[in-house]
Amino acid sequence: MAKTKPFATEVALCKRFISSLPEGWTAYPETCGWDILLVRNADGFQIGVEAKLRLNTDVISQALEEYGAFYADHPGPDCRAVLVPADSQGGFDRICRYIGLTIIYVRSEAEMKPTSAYANRPSKVFEPSLPGDRHGINEKEWYEWAPAKRHPLPDYVPDVDAGAPSPVQLTSWKIAAIKIAIILEKRGFLVRADFKHVNIDHRRWLPSAAGWLRLDNGVYRGAPGFPNFKAQHPRAYDEIAADFDHWKPADPLAPSPVAAPEPKQESLL
Repeated sequence: MAKTKPFATEVALCKRFISSLPEGWTAYPETCGWDILLVRNADGFQIGVEAKLRLNTDVISQALEEYGAFYADHPGPDCRAVLVPADSQGGFDRICRYIGLTIIYVRSEAEMKPTSAYANRPSKVFEPSLPGDRHGINEKEWYEWAPAKRHPLPDYVPDVDAGAPSPVQLTSWKIAAIKIAIILEKRGFLVRADFKHVNIDHRRWLPSAAGWLRLDNGVYRGAPGFPNFKAQHPRAYDEIAADFDHWKPADPLAPSPVAAPEPKQESLL
């Protein structure tokens, strides 16, 4: 009889791990090229995580830093790790320690339940524990890579599934595109200044390109092919819309302020 896999997919593995994170950490799924980019809220300390259902050379290679002088000053996380099921037997523990990668072993819910054969089950969903606020306590299990700079984080935590094949990512472009969609929803039309305001190239949207917009008496309105960004990122869309007053562009229909007349110098004669 074939042994039941603890996790059916990498998405299930990542969900189990993220749901068990201790307080003080934020998981950014599918961010900056990582399946999960973990960020310690206290100081911004980052852990880049690549997930796989089996520990092998593929996932180890994915977690490594690019080599060569060109990549020396590229952004990266403070630590790098691979996320695998607890029953993974890859034989790579010594190799990963030698090259500075941490292996995070995750237990499924079924593996945490006591059975007649094993009365006592492990209490931790994953091991090793994450670095504490004072990094160095787990120095034998975590290895700092000292990047030139850390990954820039998106303004909003992506509402996508970590570990999904070909995921729909919440990139900086997508956040700007969502802002354009929200402006259109609230105002009913767009002008070119709106694209400049959110810092996104307008050309892809025009009737002459993707045709997401149509021209109507000097302004742009949504065309039938306008993307449904809310369906792609429902939570992020609502969060960005809630912040509208903080990032909204100027109203193009608002009257221009009348400049005060300049004071005139009276003649002394």
